[in-house]
Amino acid sequence: MALRQHCTALLAGVLLLAGPAAAMSPEQGSMVGKAAARGSAASQVLLGVMYLHGDGGYPQNPALAAQWLERAALQGNVYAQQKLGDLYAQGLGVEKNPRLAADWWEKAAVRGNLRAQTSLGLAYWHGDGIAQDTGRAAYWLKRAATGGDAQAQFELSQLYRSGAAKPEADEGADTWLARSASQGYEEAVRFGHWLEDFGYQVEEYFHPTSPRLKKLAEDGDAEAQYQLALRYESGNGEQRDGARAVQWYLRAARQGHRKAMLALAHIYREGADGVAPDAALARSWDERARQAGAP
Repeated sequence: MALRQHCTALLAGVLLLAGPAAAMSPEQGSMVGKAAARGSAASQVLLGVMYLHGDGGYPQNPALAAQWLERAALQGNVYAQQKLGDLYAQGLGVEKNPRLAADWWEKAAVRGNLRAQTSLGLAYWHGDGIAQDTGRAAYWLKRAATGGDAQAQFELSQLYRSGAAKPEADEGADTWLARSASQGYEEAVRFGHWLEDFGYQVEEYFHPTSPRLKKLAEDGDAEAQYQLALRYESGNGEQRDGARAVQWYLRAARQGHRKAMLALAHIYREGADGVAPDAALARSWDERARQAGAP
């Protein structure tokens, strides 16, 4: 019996880390359900996740998801505490309650859950369900940012930039913005480009060094190919070269990179980067981008 419970908990942990995409069979779902009923916190978490997404033979039922997650949270499961905070913040399966959301995030945050630390920091910053305290906001966002959470790094940069909190030496807004952008956090990348458009220089590692970026691009990394194309097109980080920009856009787009497709559609529509206007190619790349769906 102990071995079976151990195996069930191990299965729960592996599938939980794999995410909702790792669908479970009804047989596996039944095994997890029985273990959850016997009190296994790991299985209660997984059962809650299955009810949340409709998996493992269980119907989608946010209310039951919240109940099982709370049972695990009350046993001290950190993931369940963080996720339960999310449900109370969204009003999903439970009545919306920002105060309870902050309570559960705090329980998970003090035990090192990065997502809970980020959510708690934002709650303190905006006074959402908890008394506004920018000092505490900076504290929790800094803990999550130091742990590597890209959203926390971005939000911390914005908190420092607003002047609501004072950064420590050598760790200003641009530093955290750069770290977030280097992980590909889209809001940080977009905001960093906006700053540079207005003449601000963000930390150098906001952009990977050219040799490293080129190596990634040459090895087939679509995002690196797209970023390299942007550099050649703008002359920021590389000597301006429209032909090379188009070459790298094409390589990225052929791998399904939607932004590269949209860039090519614009180039062919406007006749930019030394390319002759071609309405048919512009429509073709627009259509491919549409089929690729929202980023």
